[in-house]
Amino acid sequence: MELRFLGHAAFALSDGETTVLIDPFLTHNPRAAASADEVEATTILLTHGHADHLGDTVAIAKRTGATVVAIVELANEIGAQDVDVRDPNLGGTVTFDWGWAKLVPAWHTAVSPSGTAHTPAGLLIEFKGTTIYHVGDTCLFSDLQLVGRGREIDVALVPIGGHYTMDRHDAVDAARLIGAKTVVPIHYDTFPPIETDAQAYKADVEAQTSSRVVVLAPGETLSP
Repeated sequence: MELRFLGHAAFALSDGETTVLIDPFLTHNPRAAASADEVEATTILLTHGHADHLGDTVAIAKRTGATVVAIVELANEIGAQDVDVRDPNLGGTVTFDWGWAKLVPAWHTAVSPSGTAHTPAGLLIEFKGTTIYHVGDTCLFSDLQLVGRGREIDVALVPIGGHYTMDRHDAVDAARLIGAKTVVPIHYDTFPPIETDAQAYKADVEAQTSSRVVVLAPGETLSP
């Protein structure tokens, strides 16, 4: 199983046959590692519908036939555009041949570019036996420690850019609460308001928690 960072908060999970995209913001992403026309997708998972997360979802889904998983109000908007959708709410789990995805809480705001108000989420994902927690756009909150209870999280994808999400200092506490084996910082350096020092974050997390931090440049991959 390979996890590829596509820039900002976008990822591709792949085993060579199945590809799951998360928040595929590519076309207007100045740090995108791929174009919307070249990525493949079996499934697309969305944390929320802000433009820098919804991104190219509809175009990719129409081209590839991928199923889109999004919280119910956003799924309804996407489904009306002739896209196959699954529409869980917070706490809901959707199962696929490759595993499953569960929507979990994230503290943020969310309105799609078309004006659909909805609740943002994090994503707890089981892909081919590997557990990934995409924290989504969120501030620090104590219930992060509940998401992985009873299971080991292999990789947590944690925002560190500040301004629109938690900053790198709060994200150290987030890493402690989550307790993942590996933490990958996301949602930073894409635009000036969210520029930060990922290497300082790595040093702080590894000094203060038992997690290791892997800083991925757009296009780089991790094999958990």
